[in-house]
Amino acid sequence: MKTTALIGVCLALCVAAEALAQERIAVKDVKPLLIAAIDAAGGQAHGVLVGDIADAITQRFKGTTPIYIDVSTERRYAQAGCSRLKVRFWQDGVQLPGVPAPRRQTIEFGIDYCRDGQPPRSVS
Repeated sequence: MKTTALIGVCLALCVAAEALAQERIAVKDVKPLLIAAIDAAGGQAHGVLVGDIADAITQRFKGTTPIYIDVSTERRYAQAGCSRLKVRFWQDGVQLPGVPAPRRQTIEFGIDYCRDGQPPRSVS
């Protein structure tokens, strides 16, 4: 009985992990994710960086996973299609110069952004 329950839990976790992975879209730059987060009812978008730049960064720092990107809306502005967004790039297994062991490296920043690629006229 315990084995059956354990197998059921493992299968559920595998299905959930695959569903989560499928939510990430492949992008060559972050702009489509910024727009997707602005448009999303929940204010979030998730992707994975692909292409020559992603390959060069991964190779240079010996990353063991793709470069993931998470964008979340911190605030929606009065100007339609404009938000304050939090952008996080992260990758596991990154080997930085002078650091003895590989680790997860994260870069996070905020940006005021509108669907047209411009900053909002007002942040109210």
